[in-house]
Amino acid sequence: MAGLAKRNPPADVYAAQCPSRGVLDHLTSRWGVLVLVALAEEMHRFSALRRKIGGVSEKMLAQTLVTLEEDGFVERTAYPEVPPRVEYRLTPLGREVAVKVESLVDWIEANVPRVQRARAAR
Repeated sequence: MAGLAKRNPPADVYAAQCPSRGVLDHLTSRWGVLVLVALAEEMHRFSALRRKIGGVSEKMLAQTLVTLEEDGFVERTAYPEVPPRVEYRLTPLGREVAVKVESLVDWIEANVPRVQRARAAR
């Protein structure tokens, strides 16, 4: 048991080399947050997801989806059809974190006026 603890020390986002930093970066990036929240609502195909997330380029959306898939948050399903059809949905791990991210998004949307007033007062 002690040897296991040495190989897998507890995560510490304050430690520069901790892998949790990468996960934090992926989950809290502008596009990562929006992809998680959009997929929390329902499964999306790439083009529908791009339309839903205004301002994201095809390249950034593709990179974000690959990263979130590598982290185990998003599942990509490709169907052997012509034209090809690919669907994206959250994994159970993705659904779990999406609940947390959605709370932050909800708070931001509800409090934008307060933030704008604070900015204007400076």
